[in-house]
Amino acid sequence: MTDAPAPQLDEPSPANQHHALLRTMGLWSLVIYGIGDMLGAGIYVTIGQAVGVVGNTVWLTFMASMLAAMFTGLSYACLGSRYPRSAGAAYIAQRAFGRPMLSYMIGLAVAASGLTSMATASNGFAEYFSKLTGPLPTRLVVIGFIIILTMVNLRGMRESTWLNVLCTTVEAGGLVFIVIVGLRYWGGVNYLEMPQHATVGPTSLILQGAVLTFYSFVGFEDLLNVSEEVKDVERNLPRALIMALIIVAILYAAVSITAISVVPHAELARSGGPLVEVVRRAAPWCPPILFTGVCLFAITNTALLNYIMGSRLIYGMAQQGLLPAILGRVHVKRRTPHVAILVLMLVVIALAMVGDIKVLAKATSVLLLAVFTIINLALVVLKNRSGEPKGTFEVPIFVPVIGALICLVLISHAQIWELLIALILLAAIAVLYVLVSRRHRRAGLPD
Repeated sequence: MTDAPAPQLDEPSPANQHHALLRTMGLWSLVIYGIGDMLGAGIYVTIGQAVGVVGNTVWLTFMASMLAAMFTGLSYACLGSRYPRSAGAAYIAQRAFGRPMLSYMIGLAVAASGLTSMATASNGFAEYFSKLTGPLPTRLVVIGFIIILTMVNLRGMRESTWLNVLCTTVEAGGLVFIVIVGLRYWGGVNYLEMPQHATVGPTSLILQGAVLTFYSFVGFEDLLNVSEEVKDVERNLPRALIMALIIVAILYAAVSITAISVVPHAELARSGGPLVEVVRRAAPWCPPILFTGVCLFAITNTALLNYIMGSRLIYGMAQQGLLPAILGRVHVKRRTPHVAILVLMLVVIALAMVGDIKVLAKATSVLLLAVFTIINLALVVLKNRSGEPKGTFEVPIFVPVIGALICLVLISHAQIWELLIALILLAAIAVLYVLVSRRHRRAGLPD
């Protein structure tokens, strides 16, 4: 046990305390938010990649990756009940370690992950949209898409939640539809059959597949960033996070069982659109264009929730004193962080105009795993520090320890180029922090 006092953190300025974010999200709104954040168009491709590695045991890999994600998820649930702040991971790191530079790097790393995901989703939306409408100028569609999301985000969390509910219902409905039309095929294959080319044992093979499918659960951490807009947050956030993880895991397992029941795993792995192939065989009467529409809703949801997360994170970091105070302003009427929203709109449009940034998006996913590692370790520090508040949801100390170890194992499986780009991004953030700190010192402001 250590008796080190908690580091002092900047509190919201009096001007902004009067115009705090509006608490409009209840338990089920938060559950749907979490489900929508984890589900996405990516599952339509990821399942084929995973099947190529593990064959018919793909459903086991989803359950294994859910258990792996659950350890970090439980850590976030505990921290959310203790410290419900919009700055999320940045606030937790600052409270645990008292290192502004580390907090700054963590906050911007999480923001970078969300922004690259949103920019990638914007280009994906333009691609799918053109399949419905015919050829359109890609950049025009991308800019229009981002502006519409900006208007929803500026309007308020209640309106954003309505759109999230609609999109989550459609994208989850698409996956449920796949299960329903394929249910009659269940039981027709050996669900423990692995590829004949496998060169490692069953356990190692399932773990390799779990590395692929783990990213299907990333998104649960975003619940912490909207905590200042949640009613009875100390109780609702932990419950919503765990419920969302379990619901998504069950849905993924059911979809994967359906997929390998309808289409042989070798063929599924070779398919460019594995779940579309499942529908084509199980429900040939269903028009393929239907899933183009489902993907549009899934992409919209991904972009919207990353936008909400990023704007609340930037707002929270500004409130914490890690970013310029202007980014922490709240609109008097709408009670949204309007300055942060508008600044991120410009950043995302610039990123989306670059074109294909999937390489950058994968590198920021590695950064996200590094953030998970640090946040798990932060919980270990905070649980062993006297004077820290207890939450309504506490976990044994082995939970964050195992969570950190799992994240380190997943990082070790990243490709070299992903690690290199991630390190370059961290170096750039560190340089930015040094420049900002020097400017503050010259102006006589605190770092």
